[in-house]
Amino acid sequence: MAGLKTIIALSFVLAIGFLLVILSSALYSNYYPLLVVATYILAPLPNAICARCSNPDDFIDGAGNGVLDFGRFLTGFFVVMGIALPAVLWHSQIIVMPAMVMSIIGGLLIYGTIISFLMFFQEDTNF
Repeated sequence: MAGLKTIIALSFVLAIGFLLVILSSALYSNYYPLLVVATYILAPLPNAICARCSNPDDFIDGAGNGVLDFGRFLTGFFVVMGIALPAVLWHSQIIVMPAMVMSIIGGLLIYGTIISFLMFFQEDTNF
């Protein structure tokens, strides 16, 4: 059972992630690395929406998990895009190398915090 210490630790890691992404933008006067925040905030949404749209009925078997697989695919796409976007911006010389590194590390911390929060605080619905 997750408690107050877990919430404090997750909020601390989330604050460090946002700080790194904001500093990667502000220190080098180029605000393109802030796009990483949007990708990591959007990343868990397809998984959550597709989990709600899939058929949770245990009595009907045979439809498959196509909707869940599509949600996982879109989540993976957003996570890879959050890593690749700063690399592409650096490769095209729009941002500098330290901004790219700080943006990638900060984005991974943000996404890791979101996933940890969902893992620690999800409700089990057992009948």
